[in-house]
Formats: sequence, C-alpha cells, structure tokens
Amino acid sequence: MCGNTMSLPLLDEAAIVPGTERETAVVIFLHGLGDSGPKMPVQLKNFVSVPSWFDLTGLSLDVVEDETGIKKAADCIKAIIEYEIKNGIPSHRIILGGFSQGGALSLYTALTCRHKLGGVIALSCWLPLHKSFPQAAGSNVNKDISILQCHGEKDPVITLRFGVMTSKKLKAIINPTNIQFITYLMQHCTCKEEMAAVEDFIAKQLPPV
Repeated sequence: MCGNTMSLPLLDEAAIVPGTERETAVVIFLHGLGDSGPKMPVQLKNFVSVPSWFDLTGLSLDVVEDETGIKKAADCIKAIIEYEIKNGIPSHRIILGGFSQGGALSLYTALTCRHKLGGVIALSCWLPLHKSFPQAAGSNVNKDISILQCHGEKDPVITLRFGVMTSKKLKAIINPTNIQFITYLMQHCTCKEEMAAVEDFIAKQLPPV
C-alpha cells in the first residue's frame, strides 16, 4: 500500500511504501486469505486463526456469506480512504485493489463507497454479497469507475466460473465499457503478464500531476 503514513489500528501490520516525491495518489492493495495482516478464526480453515478480512465458510456458490464481517471489513477500508482524503489525496486518485479475498473486499468496498474512486484492481476474486447489488451500491457514485479484473484460467481455488459470473454482475452495476476482464493461463497466483497489466492500469488511472 502506497501513501501517507497512517496511525489507524488496521495498519499496524500494513506494508506502507512512501512516495519518493510529494504524494498525490494512493494505491490500497489488500492481501488474500492467509497471506499477511490481522488474524481471525476462519471456518474454511477449521477455525484456525489466519490472516483474513472476514470469515469464509466455503468457496462455492451456495455458501452462507459472513455479511457482518464483510461490511465491517469494508468500513475499515473506507476509514483508510477517509484518512487519505483528509490528508490531501483526492478520492479520484485512490485505487483499491487486492488478490483473492482481498480483491473481493476491494470490489465490495468500492461499489459501496460514498466517494468517487480512481479504480479497482480485482485479481482472482469474486464479488461478495452479490445478491445485494445493485441496491447495495446506493447512489452508485462509482457507476463509471474503471475496473481491471484478472483471473487464472486454471484456478482451482476461485474457479474461472466465479470470475466470469463476477464480470457479468459488475456490468449490470457499473458502466460495462469501463470493465476489463482478462484471463491468463495460470492457477491461483499471478504472472508477469498480469502484473504488467496492473502497472499499465495504475499508470492510466493515476497519471502524474
């Protein structure tokens, strides 16, 4: 995560990369399940405490989602957004992103955020609480947000089916012409080509000022 040094509790374990010049934009990138950050018991992991944004009971279409946990986690990310705005970063120069569970949370947070954001990078993920949209988007200030959605064609964890369904759902919530959905011949991971696409997306959405 790049941007101002912050003192919010959520960021005690965050990796903050300060700008080499005056900071005019922020990228907030969220980890996947079990990667790094705050820990909590997760049903999917037999209630073992692992780094997680919210509880997961499974990774299928018919699981009961942790609505309370998802909304609480989204509120934490929105608090970071508010902090950055108060420190002089315009909301339209803030990009949310993440991998797997982190990507899922970035999508939900952006679509329910009251500020117009600069974009979303959604890698190997899904849209949580998808049945609550488009109503959950409220006034939908981010109806024209740009989204880069990438997925592995051989992903055994969050299967490509989830990515396809998520892309279809997103196109019913925001301007479909602003959604890029790119697949790569990979599993539940990243690749050089995907990272190049992420770099290009950030450069386009956050040009120098």
